[in-house]
Amino acid sequence: MLRNASAQILKQFVRHRSTDTSLILERSINRVQLLGRVGQDPVMRQVEGRNPVTIFSMATNEMWRSGEGETTSADVSQKTTWHRISVFKPGLRDVAYQYVKKGSRILVEGKLDYGEYVDKNNVRRQATTIVAGQSSVLLYH
Repeated sequence: MLRNASAQILKQFVRHRSTDTSLILERSINRVQLLGRVGQDPVMRQVEGRNPVTIFSMATNEMWRSGEGETTSADVSQKTTWHRISVFKPGLRDVAYQYVKKGSRILVEGKLDYGEYVDKNNVRRQATTIVAGQSSVLLYH
């Protein structure tokens, strides 16, 4: 069974050539998993002519020891990173909007998406968003 799974993964990484020799199709992976806490209640937004999207922020923490010797609380450093989560999938976006709340501990699986927008002051900004995928927002209690 493990060999079959390994073979399937390997096949996804192998280059596939079409009949046109100038075109090479190659598989790649854009996958993110985050486990953390929700920073704000989700909001649902809809831009005219587009499907609605549920958006919320999520915090992940990284901790490490910064000193040597005895283990004390003074030796532990922590960094919090904030992420913007967008849920487009119709069933999932509604469930996320209804059940995900500020402070909830959740696991999100999705892909990275980089984009640009113009803010209120007409300044062009870059944004990184995690686009949640299939059945990929799980609540932990």
